[in-house]
Amino acid sequence: MLAFSGLVAGSFSLGVMAANQIAPTALNAVRFAIAATLVGIAALATTGLPRSAARAPWRYLLLGGVFSSYFVLMFEGLKTAAPVSASAVFTLTPLMAAGFGWLMLRQITTPRMALALAVGGAGAVWVIFRADLNALMQFNIGRGEAIFFIGCIAHAAYTPMVRLLNRGEPPIVFTFGMLVAGCAVITAWGWSDIMATDWAALPGIVWITIAYVAICASAITFVLMQFATLRLPSAKVMAYTYLTPSWVILWEIALGNGVPPLLILAGVALTIVALWLLLKEE
Repeated sequence: MLAFSGLVAGSFSLGVMAANQIAPTALNAVRFAIAATLVGIAALATTGLPRSAARAPWRYLLLGGVFSSYFVLMFEGLKTAAPVSASAVFTLTPLMAAGFGWLMLRQITTPRMALALAVGGAGAVWVIFRADLNALMQFNIGRGEAIFFIGCIAHAAYTPMVRLLNRGEPPIVFTFGMLVAGCAVITAWGWSDIMATDWAALPGIVWITIAYVAICASAITFVLMQFATLRLPSAKVMAYTYLTPSWVILWEIALGNGVPPLLILAGVALTIVALWLLLKEE
């Protein structure tokens, strides 16, 4: 999950650079197709694709639909949201994942875990409202952040759904089924956008972003997340998302986009405290 958070962070910084150059559905249809191909090859080379994994294919369709909606809404939100504030919205997923974990699996949130989620949520809200108390009091949230928040609800629900719907399939096989289904859902959903895209005229940053999100922020992270989800409570799996704003800041510095104001960094610090609280053994 530590590797997961670092790889996911790159999709925020690169996504902002590409979001206004291509329709979110078109980008993610290609992204899911590439990721499904890579994971499928990896599955064949390791565990194989047993026929038993095809039982109840509706499971993959449900998971693929939920997760693909997260990615489409993410890139729609990144059209106007800044990378750091969008990644702060993403850190609200552990709080929501804890709620979905209780609803679906009756996973109990301990008092310290609840405290950690509250601290992390406070840090996220501070960053989302750009350390502006007036904006917070007026609940003046940006359109991009609001769109992405809806996507994060889907992401939070996905985490316990994996454990609920998995019937013993290896993580890589289960991921492959979800990616194929997700690709089908996005292709059907965004067919008109896909056909309207002038693929040959797309700028290089779009192809760089597609390659990165398909390989690093999809194929690799999906397997990492499936592996962790089958072994950790939903809230702890998502706890590592609290590191995402810190990773994004490093990405922004590396890309020459500067450092956020000091007051915003205070909110990022709270998310790191939340991570420490969540990972400490009970």
